[in-house]
Amino acid sequence: IIGLAIFLGVHSIAIVAPAFRDRARDRLGEGGWKGLYSLASLAGFILICYGFGLARRAPVVLYTPPHWLRYVAVALMLPVFPLLFATNLPGRIRTATQHPMLAGVTLWGIAHLLANGMLADVLLFGGFLGWAIVDRISRKRRPPRILRSAAARPWNDAAAIVVGLAVYVLFITWAHRRLFGVAPLG
Repeated sequence: IIGLAIFLGVHSIAIVAPAFRDRARDRLGEGGWKGLYSLASLAGFILICYGFGLARRAPVVLYTPPHWLRYVAVALMLPVFPLLFATNLPGRIRTATQHPMLAGVTLWGIAHLLANGMLADVLLFGGFLGWAIVDRISRKRRPPRILRSAAARPWNDAAAIVVGLAVYVLFITWAHRRLFGVAPLG
């Protein structure tokens, strides 16, 4: 829970305190701000991984989803990696979704909540899902930020899809079991 609070808290500064973020970035410099942000995010991420591992040793069941929902989750996960790659590859996907990473995190959270019913799962996946929804809504109310970005290229969408699907296949056939001890396909 502390890891989630740190990680999602750092990622929520733009939502709840954009002026603070701007002042801190101006005071620390771009590199200093990004360094501090990255260190806090990494600390939160490490605590999330550690805490989730501990919570899985003594699971608390909130609900037991039917087995077939695992396959729905696998299908919902299909666009997640392409969306994540499209975040940094300007193209039609990024333009259409406006923020592909938030769309990917939303799908990731929904998929995992459908397939998992332990308290730790609900805290982790529900926390990220809630954050993504709040961030998405808040983006409509915040003034747009001009970010430097690579030029849109016609092949960026193809690259995001091909690389994203390759990572997805690697994840569901090998990496998910290796990293998290769970085989998505059973």
